[in-house]
Amino acid sequence: MSQHNVAVLKRHTVEVKNVLIGGDNPVVVQSMTNTDTADTAATISQIKQLADAGSELVRVTVNNEAAADSVPRIIDSLRQDGYHVPVVGDFHFNGHKLLTNYPECAQKLAKYRINPGNVGRGKKRDTQFQTMIEIACRYDKPVRIGVNWGSMDQQILAQLLDDNAHSSNPRELSEINRLAVIESALSSARLAEDIGLTADKIIISCKMSHVNDLVAVYRELARQSSYALHLGLTEAGMGDPGVIASTAALAILLEQGIGDTIRVSLTPEPGASRTREVKVAQQILQALELRSFTPMVVACPGCGRTSSDYFQVLAQQIQQRLDGSMNDWRTRYPGVENMNVAVMGCVVNGPGESKHANVGISLPGNGEKPVAPVYEDGIKTVTLKGDHIAEEFMALVERYVARTYAVKP
Repeated sequence: MSQHNVAVLKRHTVEVKNVLIGGDNPVVVQSMTNTDTADTAATISQIKQLADAGSELVRVTVNNEAAADSVPRIIDSLRQDGYHVPVVGDFHFNGHKLLTNYPECAQKLAKYRINPGNVGRGKKRDTQFQTMIEIACRYDKPVRIGVNWGSMDQQILAQLLDDNAHSSNPRELSEINRLAVIESALSSARLAEDIGLTADKIIISCKMSHVNDLVAVYRELARQSSYALHLGLTEAGMGDPGVIASTAALAILLEQGIGDTIRVSLTPEPGASRTREVKVAQQILQALELRSFTPMVVACPGCGRTSSDYFQVLAQQIQQRLDGSMNDWRTRYPGVENMNVAVMGCVVNGPGESKHANVGISLPGNGEKPVAPVYEDGIKTVTLKGDHIAEEFMALVERYVARTYAVKP
């Protein structure tokens, strides 16, 4: 993996209920519910959906007594139903009180997420932050210390601004703000260590809402510290703009070896599933060849040579069938997530791409013979024709999976 001259320190490994974050471990995908945590049924349902989609950690809001009281029941219900995804508690403002008054909540959660800027002000903040860290130490819980534009340490910002005003070579305000965010996070992490939380229990995040700010901040964090790093573009937005911005930011950093766990913070479209953010995170990691989650379908975009949208429909059907099969295939056919399937629309790139895939089909384009050769591991095995090419090809793919990835006795 290219480092682009960015000096990246090796991260500490943080264990969150058997999920390892940092060190030499794969980048972990996580997500967050948007239900009222006090609504146990809705929260349990959404955690299951996110876990089924592939989220390896799920965070829930713990903002009041009703939410804190519900957490143990939520986690117990998940475990009874066979869901062991670690559940993380998100605390702001009153977290010190909730963790103190609801010890079962503090015990059941796999990790705490704390934003020191939202814990309190001045000495009061330090006392309340200390309370939360002491509870994390008592129950042996890791903590994510998160800072963003709206919650940086104002004293640190004021000092940096004052120093900059008296500097002979003053920096831009945007750079000062970035430095304040970084120092807010690192000073809080150092304070947590002073209280007794070890470095291998600390994850840092400094989420920004603009790509360039995020990249600059995390490059500096990676240079200055060895804490595990959580990546995410906060308030990324809805739909394609959110996906594109998150991909741009995360891809730059991940390609440089920066980032140990990621979340894609998409605003769900009305009625849309919360799980899209999980799928996008997985697709980013898979596109960078950092991890594989589901077999990939390679398909051409189409051009004047392609006679219809048939290959597009087939590609979509194949991808849906593969995605839908993964819950079963993941245990029955280890390694299947690395498989590539090619669905090509004409003779120009069709045979070549099909030969490079594990299984590929080259459909006929304009003026070509109405036949579709199929290749398996580079060798033509059959030629399909007629009105049932789609069904026959999908059957071939499924037979290939069973033959190639089945666990040998």
